Amino acid sequence: MLNSYERLLTGNKEWAKDKLKDNPEFFKNLILGQSPEYMWIGCSDSRVPANEITNTQSGEIFVHRNIANMVVHTDMNLLSVLYFAVETLKVKHVIVCGHYGCGGVLAAMENKDHGFVNNWLRNIKEVYNKHAKELDAISDKLKRADRLVELNVIEQVHNLAKTRIVQEHWKKRELEIHGWVYGVEDGLIKDLAVSYCDIKNVEPVFRYDL
Repeated sequence: MLNSYERLLTGNKEWAKDKLKDNPEFFKNLILGQSPEYMWIGCSDSRVPANEITNTQSGEIFVHRNIANMVVHTDMNLLSVLYFAVETLKVKHVIVCGHYGCGGVLAAMENKDHGFVNNWLRNIKEVYNKHAKELDAISDKLKRADRLVELNVIEQVHNLAKTRIVQEHWKKRELEIHGWVYGVEDGLIKDLAVSYCDIKNVEPVFRYDL
C-alpha cells in the first residue's frame, strides 16, 4: 500500500501522462510563459480549487489563497502577489472568492481561543463588528455565517480598492475587481454584484493622489 504522500506522486505521473495524451504540446506551451487575465484571491480550503470550479486550464488564473480569502493591508505576501499580477502579468480582473461553510468565518464568530490563528481571525471579527446589527438579527447560526461570508467578501473587495497598487493601475488602464461566493453544497458560484472599475467607490480618505 502506498503512503499517502506517495499517492500524490503517483497521481502526478498519471496526470502528466493524460495531459500529453490529450495534447502532446501541453507542457511545451506552458514553458512559453503565462498570460492570465484573472487573479484569484480565494480561501485555502481544499474544497475550493480555482481552476476546477471555473473549468479553466493551467495558465488561465493567477492564484493567491489564505484563510477566509482576506485582503489585509499589512500582508506583504498578498500585496506582492497582487503587484505582480497587475504590474507584470497585466491581469484584467481580480476576483475575491469566498465560500459558504468557511471554517475561518465560523471560527471568527466564536469566542474560543484559536492560538496563533487569533491574529488572522481578528480581521474577520472586525467585519462582523462592522455589520453586527444585521448579523445579530439573523437567529439561525448557519444562515448568519453565510451572510458573514458574503459581507466578508464585499469588505475584501473594498480593501483591494483601497490599495495603491489597484488605484495606480486604474489611472493607467482597465482593471476590474469582483466579489464571488462559491457554494460547496451545489458547486455554483454566486456573483455578489460588487465590482469596482474605478476610484469612485473608495472613500476620499483612502484615495491616493497619483
